[in-house]
Amino acid sequence: MNGKQFLELLARLPARVWIQAIVGLIAFIVLAVLGFAVIAGVAAVGLVLLLAFKAKRWILSFFRRDIEPAPPARHHDGNVTDVQFEIVDRSNDRTPRP
Repeated sequence: MNGKQFLELLARLPARVWIQAIVGLIAFIVLAVLGFAVIAGVAAVGLVLLLAFKAKRWILSFFRRDIEPAPPARHHDGNVTDVQFEIVDRSNDRTPRP
């Protein structure tokens, strides 16, 4: 079957088949567009919700002062030791050590 015979076969189809094929093609295109629109819409709504949540936290951070946590309480047993020390560098010292 060559191309000319195939076109003749299609030309002999009744009008009902052509109408059904055209309606089916239009329905397929509409569903594809709507499907893409639904997917894009869900993604857009998700993005807007995410940005709104982050914007809310950002705006509230202007009005809320975060109190820095206090250092942990130390256990005092009454003895306090204060030590002073000095670091001596003897790496270049050539004097013999005992």
